[in-house]
Amino acid sequence: MQTFQIKKVSTEISAQIQHKIDFKTKPTGALGMLEKLALQVSLIQQTLSPAFLNPHLVVFAADHGLAREGVSKYPSEVTYQMVLNFVAGEAAINVFSRQHGFTLQVVDAGVIGDFPPTLPIIHQKIAHGTKNSFHESAMTLLEAESCIEMGAKIVQNIFEKGCNIIGFGEMGIGNTSSASLLMSKICNFPLVDCVGRGTGLDDEGLKHKISILSKVLNKHQGEQSTLQILANLGGFEIAQMAGAMLQAAQNQMIILVDGFISTSAFLVAHAFEPNILEYAIFCHQSDENGHKRMLEYLNVEAILKLNLRLGEGTGCALAYPLIKSAINFLNEMASFERAGISNKVYN
Repeated sequence: MQTFQIKKVSTEISAQIQHKIDFKTKPTGALGMLEKLALQVSLIQQTLSPAFLNPHLVVFAADHGLAREGVSKYPSEVTYQMVLNFVAGEAAINVFSRQHGFTLQVVDAGVIGDFPPTLPIIHQKIAHGTKNSFHESAMTLLEAESCIEMGAKIVQNIFEKGCNIIGFGEMGIGNTSSASLLMSKICNFPLVDCVGRGTGLDDEGLKHKISILSKVLNKHQGEQSTLQILANLGGFEIAQMAGAMLQAAQNQMIILVDGFISTSAFLVAHAFEPNILEYAIFCHQSDENGHKRMLEYLNVEAILKLNLRLGEGTGCALAYPLIKSAINFLNEMASFERAGISNKVYN
């Protein structure tokens, strides 16, 4: 498999950055999380004057064989239909991307059905959906490796166009099941703590989903490498996203992590290369059952909690203005010295 060299973020200039933050015309710490974000972004970029260049959002779409076991409220055809909706510019992520200045790219990582080759998406279908992990591994090790490499290639191409901040989203009927399985296996959490209602299952549907996923986990039990776990339980969109995140961190880009499924891809990437955590900003805490515990496992805090459970990268787009505010105050807000104000006022 492609290997990634992700450097730990240097803290050599952290004292200078913190001094700049603390000596703005405000009480120390008064901008709360914005101050933490300003410090993180400045350290990633190794500058006291950070900037966001050519922001991108990439939405990976794929189907899951496990959906045939009735773990989702909607049929797999919806994945195909939603990709067309993205292309038409009429989905939620299109609206928010336009609003906040993101370049949006959509990837066919493994959707059931074939799109016209002229459709303006990134065509890198591994297969027409994964195999059914209820009966066998969702993908082969070679397919999992190919996904990692393909996701990395997308980000490298975007990076070479001058992008330094990138968000990731997904679309795939059945992918909350895959994300729950990956979470349970990687974090060693009880499955029941990882499974939620996905697209809106009722109590009976949730009970059925937990029963099916328990049997899947039982089938794929035992000690396994991260790649094998991904192959057994993952989705093509999750695997390609994990590779994309790894490449972004290697390129020292800022990674915007969306909700439950995107964080499951991050868990995979983190299991491969723990240093990736320093490059990630977690944009929102999903309303999906397991996401809060995922964030606790990584010891991170999300910026927003809006009861979102849509995916598509919507949380990244919605959090971006706040992240941008964090660097804007650092770059534009007056210091005590420049404003001629005594900082003793706030001591």
